[in-house]
Amino acid sequence: MAFDRPSSALLRIGCGSGFSGDRLDAPGPVVEALVAAAGPAALMLEVLGERTLALAQRERLHRPEAGFEPALLDLLWPVLARCAAHGIPIVTNGGAANPRGAARAVLGLARELGLPDLRVGVVEGDDIRGTGALADLDPWEGDAGAVLEPDKVIAANVYLGAAPIAEALRRGAQVVVTGRCSDPALALGPMLAHFGWAEDDWDRLAAGTMAGHLLECGAQVTGGYFADPGVKDVPGDALGMATLGFPIAEIGAEGSVLITKPAGTGGRVDRQTVTEQLLYELHDPAAYLTPDVVLDITGVTAAEEAPDRVRLAGARGRPRPERLKATVSLPGGWLGEGEISYAGPNARARAELAGRTLLERLKLLGLEGQARLDLIGVVSVFDGDAGALREASGHSPADLRLRLAFASEGRAAAERAAREVLSLYCCGPAGGGGVRTRVTDRIRTLSFLVPRERLAPRVSLLSLEEAA
Repeated sequence: MAFDRPSSALLRIGCGSGFSGDRLDAPGPVVEALVAAAGPAALMLEVLGERTLALAQRERLHRPEAGFEPALLDLLWPVLARCAAHGIPIVTNGGAANPRGAARAVLGLARELGLPDLRVGVVEGDDIRGTGALADLDPWEGDAGAVLEPDKVIAANVYLGAAPIAEALRRGAQVVVTGRCSDPALALGPMLAHFGWAEDDWDRLAAGTMAGHLLECGAQVTGGYFADPGVKDVPGDALGMATLGFPIAEIGAEGSVLITKPAGTGGRVDRQTVTEQLLYELHDPAAYLTPDVVLDITGVTAAEEAPDRVRLAGARGRPRPERLKATVSLPGGWLGEGEISYAGPNARARAELAGRTLLERLKLLGLEGQARLDLIGVVSVFDGDAGALREASGHSPADLRLRLAFASEGRAAAERAAREVLSLYCCGPAGGGGVRTRVTDRIRTLSFLVPRERLAPRVSLLSLEEAA
C-alpha cells in the first residue's frame, strides 16, 4: 500500500494509543482489523503530552540517548512486523525530546524482528531551544502577562503540522517518528500523503483534522473516559471496559469521516461517545486552532449508520494561523507530599488534629513554602488551598486519608515537610497508618506564539545501515 502517489481509495487510520501510559496491548486488535479490511491503512500511536515532553527533555539532560517515550518499543514489538508485511505505516509522536534517538531504537527493534530493510522517517524542528525563534514572543492568551526567561528554559517545543509527516511517508517511511506536533496531525499526515490533498484545501483539511481529533485520545471515543455507570453505560460492564476496542477512522477522498472500532472488542461507538470526544478540549467550536487549519465544527452532524459506526459530515476549515503555539517548560520548584490514613470511631477528629499538628510543625521549623491539607473521603478535589469546603463539611466517614502537600522553591524544605507526615506514626493522634511520602521536582509550563516563518521542520529517513 504505497503512500508515494495519490489515491482515491478509502483510507483507514487506526489509533493504538491515546497517551503515554496507555494499554500496551491496545494496538494489536486495531492492526488485525486494518489487515482484515485489506485496503490502504495507517496506524497512529499518540503518546505525548506537554508535561510528558518536559520530563523527556529533563531525562535527556542526564542521559543523551534517552528522552523518547519509554514504552515505545513495548507498543511496537507486537505489531511492527505485521504492519511492515501489510504496508501499514506507523506514525507516532513517541520521539518526544529525541526523535532521532527513538528512530535508532525502532531500527534496533527491527533488527531483532528480522526486518533489515525497515525505513524510519524522523521529523525534527519542533525543539526551538537555543534558536532565534524564542526571541520576543507574545504569550498565548491563557498565559497573558507571562515573561519568557530563556536561561531557565527546560523545554521549548512548537506544535508542528501534518506536512512533514506526509513528506516522510511519500519518501517511503514505514515508521514516522516525530517530536511535538499537533495530535490530529498524526492522522492528517497519512491523509495528505495518500489522497494528495492540497495544503490549502481547507474543508478537506478540516475533515481530516476532525477525524484525527476523534482518534487522538484512543479509547475515549469508544467508551473509555465516557463511561459513567447508570448514566452512560458501556456494554459488558467491567469486561467491556477491560477489552475496549480502540478507534478506527474510515476516510474518503472527498473528506468523508466514519468512526468505528474492531469487531468483537468492548466499548461502544455511537452518537453520544463521538459527540463527547468531538467537543473535548475545544476552546471554541467555531475556531479550533491547529497548525494545519482552523477547524469549525458548528455545522457538524453525526449519524449512526450501524452498530459501532458513526458518520460525520459538515466540518469547515479556514486558513491556518500565522503563529503556532509553543509550550515552554521552566523549573517549578519542589513538592513534598505525605498521606496517612485514620479509621474507626472519631476518625475525622483525629485526622483534623493531625492536620493542625502538621501546620504548626511547619511554622515551628520555619519552612518557606505553601501548604495544603486535604481530607480525602471528606473533600479534596473541589476544595481550594485554604480548605473552606473541608471546614464547612459535616461529613464524618469512618475511613479517610489525610494528605499534606507542601510547595517550596528548595528541595530540602519539601523533603522535611513530607517527613513530618511520617513522624505522625508516634507523634500524631492515635490510630494513624499507611504513610506514603514522596518529593517531586516540579515543572511549570507556559505557552507562547511563534511566527510560522521562524520554523524549519526537517525530515530525514534512517535505515539500519544509516543508523549504525
